[in-house]
Amino acid sequence: MSTLPPDLDPVVRAQAWVGDAVLALYVREWILSFNKGSIDGALFVEFTSNNFLRLTGNATGVEAQIGVIYKEQGLAAANAWIDEHLRPKMEMRLHHLRTVHPHHK
Repeated sequence: MSTLPPDLDPVVRAQAWVGDAVLALYVREWILSFNKGSIDGALFVEFTSNNFLRLTGNATGVEAQIGVIYKEQGLAAANAWIDEHLRPKMEMRLHHLRTVHPHHK
């Protein structure tokens, strides 16, 4: 086990590289599923941003965790982890934005 912070650990960064791609695919499919097939680039950027991921932990660490799950258990397991740990936070954030700023999609 490395004593380096996740952002500096080359193994964790490699896992995060894969996890970032898995997260991007998940978020794009999620947006299309409820947005009537329309693209929402701003929502994509928000959901995949380090600021948002930090709500769950170190952003690189979160992406690395997704990458490890994907490599060990497959895409469905990685998507399930995102469903459980990230999507509810984003849905709460969207609800808040729509309540405070009703003109937001």
